[in-house]
Formats: sequence, structure tokens, C-alpha cells
Amino acid sequence: MNRIIFTVLLIFVATITYAQELRSPNNQLVMSFSLGGNGIPTYQLSYKGKTVIKPSSLGLELKNDSKSLLDDFTISSTQTSSHESFWEPVWGEVKKIRNHYNELAITLNQKETNRQLIIRFRLFDDGLGFRYEFPLQSKLAYFIIKEERTQFAMTGDHTAFWIAGDYDTQEYDYTTSRLSEIRKLSKSAVTPNASQTPFSPTGVQTALMMKTDDGLYINLHEAALINYSCMHLNLDDTNMILQSWLTPDATGDKGNIQAPTQSPWRTIMVSDDARTILASAMTYNLNEPCKIEDTSWIKPMKYMGVWWEMITGKSSWSYTNDLPSVQLGITDYTTVKPNGTHGATTANVKRYIDFAAEHGFDGLLVEGWNIGWEDWFGNEKDYVFDFLTPYPDFNLPEVRDYARQKGVKMVMHHETSGSTRNYERHLDKAFQFMKDNYYDAVKTGYVGPILPKGYYHYDQWTVNHYQYVLEKAAEYKIMINAHEAVRPTGIARTYPNLIGNESARGTEFQAFGGSKPNHVTILPFTRLIGGPMDYTPGVFEMDISKLNPNNDSHCNSTLANQLALYVTMYSPLQMAADLPENYSRFLDAFQFIKDVAVDWDDSKYLEAEPGQYITVARKAKGKKEWYIGNVNGETPRTSTVSFDFLERDKTYIATIYADAPTAHYKSNPQAYTIRKVVVTNKSKLSQRSAAGGGFAISIVEADKTQVKGLKKL
Repeated sequence: MNRIIFTVLLIFVATITYAQELRSPNNQLVMSFSLGGNGIPTYQLSYKGKTVIKPSSLGLELKNDSKSLLDDFTISSTQTSSHESFWEPVWGEVKKIRNHYNELAITLNQKETNRQLIIRFRLFDDGLGFRYEFPLQSKLAYFIIKEERTQFAMTGDHTAFWIAGDYDTQEYDYTTSRLSEIRKLSKSAVTPNASQTPFSPTGVQTALMMKTDDGLYINLHEAALINYSCMHLNLDDTNMILQSWLTPDATGDKGNIQAPTQSPWRTIMVSDDARTILASAMTYNLNEPCKIEDTSWIKPMKYMGVWWEMITGKSSWSYTNDLPSVQLGITDYTTVKPNGTHGATTANVKRYIDFAAEHGFDGLLVEGWNIGWEDWFGNEKDYVFDFLTPYPDFNLPEVRDYARQKGVKMVMHHETSGSTRNYERHLDKAFQFMKDNYYDAVKTGYVGPILPKGYYHYDQWTVNHYQYVLEKAAEYKIMINAHEAVRPTGIARTYPNLIGNESARGTEFQAFGGSKPNHVTILPFTRLIGGPMDYTPGVFEMDISKLNPNNDSHCNSTLANQLALYVTMYSPLQMAADLPENYSRFLDAFQFIKDVAVDWDDSKYLEAEPGQYITVARKAKGKKEWYIGNVNGETPRTSTVSFDFLERDKTYIATIYADAPTAHYKSNPQAYTIRKVVVTNKSKLSQRSAAGGGFAISIVEADKTQVKGLKKL
């Protein structure tokens, strides 16, 4: 399917001193590279004649080396090429993805050391990607990165949608402010349960979304994070320069590098239309093609779980309140008194299976099924879980057989307690145990500090662990839904068995005090740039005290907003998070969750503004069905939706799930309306969304008999 349009190779033996220019295929983006004073690599970027990135330096500071890769360079050769190809994702927002870019690879020679460094730029119509490449050479075979010195010099004090820099968590609510206000707001932007304070008062995480005063949308992130530390950004708020800041390991090093290899891509998306950022496939295109030959076992799914009742405190993960006094595998749990609140009991799980089967769900996740939970909470131990042994009140064979009889796939849960070493030594047995018991997917968890002590969730060592688990899972034909792992960077293109990630503040925080009502209008511009999120939507009971009287949290969302999330928060793995009894109270609204697809042939971003609203239309894979979702922030607003994406001369029935006139995320979240109307590709809808609200629409093709008596829009 790949088609190379042309390749032009320009090799200059003599030293090249003038600027090298690279244009995007549509000529709207222009990148210029040059060597600044003292041979410092420098680039800049413009869009439609407007400067996006002012001259910014590139390079790496090395540890224990008298000469870093920062300056003293000459250009020894350049290579330019253009590429256009199309590829089909195993799952995705569209059936086919176009990969179209112009490329410039610049080989630099450091005069004093005679070392070589290649900087490769790829310019797409929607942004720029560039990376450092380290060729095999005798004078740079192995080195340690002290810091990467990649700069992104901003043109002004932009509005930013940011979360504080942290080596261990991304589970923050987003703050919207000027770049210059980050220092002042940083402490208040860190939640009390954060694992550590930010590394810098001006440190932020990627993907970082910004908007300029003259209407440009800029997104900074990374792609293809392999065998390297996760990048944060540190802001020089005097000069408005963002600079890369890599996550250190236990010794404080930022990366142990052995040539030949390369860094991840550093990405800059830019457009004057926010919808372009949401629709961009640039991050995926900067990753390698799929390495799994047979992908037939990778299947998108909709699932339920014995989970929300534990998150809210209605039930517990652990079987007992007694703390075992000896290591896992020796304690006999049958002699320990049950606490009476354990959620993963055989009877309770079978109740969920019955509900999931009745309503057509693909799978069921069960957390707290295996021994060790009471030995872990509050204890940093690396021997807690063996991923094989169930609690006495969870009859795994009985549950397994019951689920198979009902046509529901069980989803495994592996909480590692952050002990990567323990998980790796149990991994083969744990995955074989899954296959023996017909589990095809696993939710992995990394709650708590990383063990061995001193390592972080986003350092090179732990990033390599996540990749090892993913590739090992592919060997066993197991799908991974990784929670508390590093934020995704498009690796799901290469390993599409990475069917889900959390790696951000998900629905669970609605039971931990709540999230801002505009949170879900920001996540698609930030966290979802690198891949889908297991956000776990579908909460219908917003008053958490009704599940647990000791928890006074409130889900800051309307019920219609929760429905819309299944469309706006793209994921091939979607959970109906609430309890069966809460869905039974609102079966008419629950119908949308049952109907909505999880895999798509096409997606249209109809309107978008970060922090305010997003409206998306998607066509179900292999079907003549469309679904629309709208999520709204704090301010009520009215959307105008055109149905011009529908086929001409076709008639459809649209079922509209919307906020009632009195709906409000705090005071009246369960107020919704449902109505059916007839639509064609000429129809337009004017629909109001409440504060923290939204709407969801299912659209199916219909004949004359089906539309009789319905109003035409």
C-alpha cells in the first residue's frame, strides 16, 4: 500500500552553512533549520506566514563527557524526501489513514569529537515531528543523557491547558491559564493525593495544548516513546521558552543510550481550526507499522465491571481486614475472617454476568479477585500478588464456566502495586493462566510508587517494562488495558493489542471529590493525542453518597454528557462503569450505551473549542449507523449540527438524548429528554447543552413505514 512519490538526495561534501527549508505537502507549514552561533542546531516553524516556533535550539547534554551534543556542529549532508501512503488500523476512528509528509534529514558532524548526530524532520499538513538519531560510530557507542535540551520558543504568552509536571502521575484536573501564570498556579494545580510535588514550579506534562491570541492552536507532545524517558516540559516564563525535561531514573540519569538508536519524535501540531488537532493522525503516523502478523484476535469491546462499587467505597477489593503477617503464598486465607464487604464474590460476579449478558455486553472485568490486597494497601512490598490465586469466596472455575455459558468474556485484572520486578517474574505463568481460563484481555495497574525504589512511572527503565509486558502479551494473544502507565504516544499502531490506557484523570476521580465539568472537553486535545483512553464513562447516579453514605463526592456531569462520552472520548475499549441497578432505573437512556459502536469507519469533528465544547459524528464500522456526541463545559450553549455527512437521498431516524431544560451538572444532572426525528443529509439541528452537559444521537437508516408519524427535522 505504500507509495513513495519521489526522493531527492542532496549530499554536500563541503560544510553547509545556509538554512535548510522544509515545507509541508500543502505548503502552509514551513520549517527552517540552521546552525546558530558556535554551531548550535536551531529550527523554527511558521504556519500560513505566522511564526509558531521562534528560533529554538536542539541538542543533548551528556553525563561524564567533556563534550555534549549541543554545539560545535557542521552540516555534513542533507537528505530530503516525500512520502504518501495509506494504511488501515486494526481498530480506529477511521477505516483508512493517510500518511503524507515531506522529510529532511540533516547529518551533523561535531568538529572537536568527530561524532555524528542526525536530526530528522517530518513535516505533515497538520504539524512537525523531529527526532535525534545516533548512528553506529566508535566515538559515540554508549552514553548517558544528563538532559535533553530541545527548545520550543513560543511567540507570546499563550493560553495553555496544562497539568503539573510529575514523574509518577498524570491524574490531575487541567488548569486553563496563561503560560505566565503557571508558576503562580502550580501548587494549587497539584491534587492532595498526588505522588509527589512537581519537579519544577513551571514544569508541565505533554500533550500540552495552547491557543494564541490570534487564533492558532498549538499542541506539543511526543511520538514513539521506546527505550527512552518520558518527556515533560519546563517553562522559562521570562522568555516563554518551553524546554524538554526527561524523567530521571533512580540514579538521576535521564537515559542510558546505546547506538545505533534514536529518540522519540518531538511533535508540534498547529492549525487555525481546533478540529484539525482532534482529527490528526500524525502521532500514529510517526510510529512503526503493525508488528503483529495475525491481528484477528484483537477485538474492540464494550464491557462492564465489578469496579465502580469498589471505587465509591460501597464494597472492597480485599477479602479481609486482617493484615497477613507472613508473605503471600503462606497465609491460609480460609482461616481468616471475611470482612463482609468484598466485591469479587462468586454470587456478586454472577449477578453482573447476568446483567451484561441480558444487555449484550462483550465482557466483564472483576477487580479484587486475587489474594494480597490487604497485604498491599499502605505497604511498599514487591511480593504481594502472584496473579494466580483467588480469594476463597471467588470460585474462578465456576465463574469462568458461567460466563462462557452466558456468552460474556471475562477480563482479567493484574494490579502490580507498582512492583514491576514482581510482575515480570510472574508474567508468563499469569498469561498462561489467563489463556487456560479463556481470558483474552487484562487490565494492568501500577498504583503506588514503582519498585525497585527510586524509579518512577515514566523513566526509561519503567517505560521499557511497559513495552516488555505489551510485547509479551502479544505472544500470548492477549490485549492490554494499562492503567497508571506512561501516557501513550501512538505505539498502538505498532502493537494494536494495546487496546486501552488510562494514564490520565478518569471517571474514578468523580468518586474522589470530583473533576471539573470541562475536563472531558480538554482530554481529547491532550491525553487522547497519543491514543485512546479507558475513561470508564457511563455513570448514571451522580450522588456518590447513595452508593456509600460515607462518600459525599459528586459526579460533575449530566447524564446526557455521560452518554456523549462514548463518542467524544474515542476508545475501542469502552466501559459501562455504573452498577446494574442504576442502569435499570434509566433503561431508556441506557439504550444508547447498548447501541453505540466502539469501532468506526469514519469520524467527523463538527465543532470544537478546548475547555468549552466538542461535537463529534462517527460512522460505525461496517454499518450504516452514525452516532453523534457533544460534551459541554461550564457555560450552557446551543450547537447547530448539520447532517450533511449522511448519504444523499437516504432517510434516517435520529434518536436524540439531550439535557432537559432544567438540567445542570450539579443541581439536576439526571434531567434528560429522548426524542425521535426524521433526518436527511439536508437536515440541521439546533440543540442546547446544559452546564457540564451535552447530547448523544444515534442515527439509523429507515424506510417509509418506520418514519411514519415522526417529525422531520
